[in-house]
Amino acid sequence: MAKQAGGSTAQRVEALVRPIVEGMGLRLWDVVFEKEGPDWYLRVLIDRDGPMDTDTCAAVSHALDPVLDEADPIPQSYYLEVGSPGLGRRLTRPEHYDALLGQKVRLRLYRPGPDGRRELEGALAAHEAGRIALETEAGVVELDLSAVSKAQLCDDEDLF
Repeated sequence: MAKQAGGSTAQRVEALVRPIVEGMGLRLWDVVFEKEGPDWYLRVLIDRDGPMDTDTCAAVSHALDPVLDEADPIPQSYYLEVGSPGLGRRLTRPEHYDALLGQKVRLRLYRPGPDGRRELEGALAAHEAGRIALETEAGVVELDLSAVSKAQLCDDEDLF
């Protein structure tokens, strides 16, 4: 996995693309600008109720191209990718936790919790002021989001 770079670049791009994505009746899940090998990628992740298809991603890409070309928020060359956050989507923003309340998530912690575990799974029960509550098999666990190194939706378990 490539290292995330250009937080301010992603924020500038997000400000440009959000009105377009939302104007198409979709939700903007995330904007990621990252380097993989020698190349830079601008990934615009979109979501909606119901399944996402490649035609929708292509339509968004075609709508974003002229706006990004005109505004030119990124000085170097890059590849634009528009897609779905997919199964096992990462939770990186407070609104992601709000949108997925009641759903099963997997968390990886920076440091082991009181029970010695660094990985937790359970239903996301609450999110408020930088804290979450997770209903696990062992009971409810409350955590600061600052303790979580990675969070993702567990919607791909039944596929395997």
